[in-house]
Amino acid sequence: MANDQEAFGSLKQQLAKLFEESLRVTIPEELDADTAIAACQNPRFGDYQCNNAMGLWSKVKGKSTQFRGPQPIGQAIIKNLPPSEMVESCSIAGPGFVNVVLSRQWIAKSIQKMLVDGIETWAPKLPVKRAVVDFSSPNIAKEMHVGHLRSTIIGDTLARMLEYSNVEVLRRNHVGDWGTQFGMLIEYLFEKFPSGEVSDQAVGDLEAFYKASKQRFDSDPDFKGRAQRAVVSLQAGVEKYRKAWAQICEISRRGYEKVYQRLGVHLEEKGESFYNPYIPGALELLSKQGLIEESEGARVIFIEGKNIPLIVIKKDGGYNYASTDLAALWYRLNEEKAEWIIYVTDVGQREHFEMFFTAAKRAGWLPAEDNKYPKASHVGFGLVLGEDGKRFRTRSTETVKLVDLLDEAKNKCKAALVERGKDKEWTEEELEKTAEAVGYGAIKYADLKNNRTTNYTFSFDQMLNDKGNTAVYLLYAHARICSIIRKSGKDIEELKKTGTIDLAHPDERVLGLHLLQFAEIVEEACTNLLPNVLCEYLYNLSEDFTRFYTNCQVVGSAEETSRLLLCEATAVVMRKCFHLLGITPVYKI
Repeated sequence: MANDQEAFGSLKQQLAKLFEESLRVTIPEELDADTAIAACQNPRFGDYQCNNAMGLWSKVKGKSTQFRGPQPIGQAIIKNLPPSEMVESCSIAGPGFVNVVLSRQWIAKSIQKMLVDGIETWAPKLPVKRAVVDFSSPNIAKEMHVGHLRSTIIGDTLARMLEYSNVEVLRRNHVGDWGTQFGMLIEYLFEKFPSGEVSDQAVGDLEAFYKASKQRFDSDPDFKGRAQRAVVSLQAGVEKYRKAWAQICEISRRGYEKVYQRLGVHLEEKGESFYNPYIPGALELLSKQGLIEESEGARVIFIEGKNIPLIVIKKDGGYNYASTDLAALWYRLNEEKAEWIIYVTDVGQREHFEMFFTAAKRAGWLPAEDNKYPKASHVGFGLVLGEDGKRFRTRSTETVKLVDLLDEAKNKCKAALVERGKDKEWTEEELEKTAEAVGYGAIKYADLKNNRTTNYTFSFDQMLNDKGNTAVYLLYAHARICSIIRKSGKDIEELKKTGTIDLAHPDERVLGLHLLQFAEIVEEACTNLLPNVLCEYLYNLSEDFTRFYTNCQVVGSAEETSRLLLCEATAVVMRKCFHLLGITPVYKI
């Protein structure tokens, strides 16, 4: 029995399985009742509680039942629990809450097993096998700015958490590489480089190139006419125009790659141009179902409860975001067989996604119920603000270039390390790598620790602070744990095989239980698409460790082996948290 449980999902899932068996026996006529397991808010009462008794009483009350209230149901649930080495004791509180105290020995044994078998054995079980995460998605010929930073960081973390949970993730960069703006860009390119030979250096700043072409488009009717004809030639596949378009995309791509490289983010590009050939077929399917109607010269889908319809073909016969998004959704469901499609964009696009998902539900592409698969989710995020409370920009009111921002964080970290004399102790490579890990990690964590739907203030001083809930503090906390293990002079790999963990001290048990809750935290962060849940867990873990280390002597104590293993387990879980957040751990400070 116990062995089966150890191989099964998170701690919460294991408890749920145990209580499910009891509920089946206690009230067999209510087999469809989901087990309601939650962590106890007050540890004085226990570690977890089962909250089913009240709900079950409301269902069986008045029927022929042996029970006379929720409390007797709670007592029966305890009585019918199958024997398990996981549970030390159960008690009833209030109107039938079943409080559970977990066995100290079982917690210790579970942590030890993870140290031997690896943290992958703690991966939660999710109800999907394949997901698409659509994130970052900058526009060609425009610089990536701080808004793309949020989409890139949040999307990467969601992808990492799903991958850890054994979901196959298709990481998609849905770049804006198609549309009417390419006419003016291509025409301007022909004007500047009649030979057709173009290089990154020649074009220089793509953003400036884009603005100059836009200025020509707005001020020169002759140029505007040529640009509009260029769009037609591009869409018709004329070689000269396709080649110019490909060159512009390639120069942009190399710019983005610099950002992705620094952030350690991997994406597969499938831009608007990729889905373009699928648009007619997708719209044809919707037309056959009678969903697309004529309105003021455009083709639209009316959405109940919305004042404006979803336009899928513009008055001029051109396609738009909605047409591309519908074609992409069709492709992801039918060709890529994705069960969960996650879009990471700013909250300003929420209404677009609500309308687009509703259209897909009306078409029967997605189930009507939100809790069924396949499903589509919009992961909205707020703005990045400057310290003045306004949208984050440079002094010249331009949006900040991402590469510059990342480099500045790294340089500030390097300067702080040099100030502490690390340039005398470390090699140049160690200095560079640590500055990168801490600098880039600080930017990522400052973003991810907030609930993504809120705006957050970008402040180097706050994010690079080594006190409080920052990446710097957490990375240093991890390095300190590694230093404790190193200074003990013990071979930790050997101790994993020969030593045992004992959680006799209350602070050891608190730390042990927190470690064991890692899987359910990842599960919650994935299910609700909220990376801040994992950040909160990581910060609390470091606080629990500090309390343990303050009150429990490690090196030189009678419990040294057990406590070193607890240090190692904390470091392993912290490293996995860092990995899921896209942060590189540091091992010395």
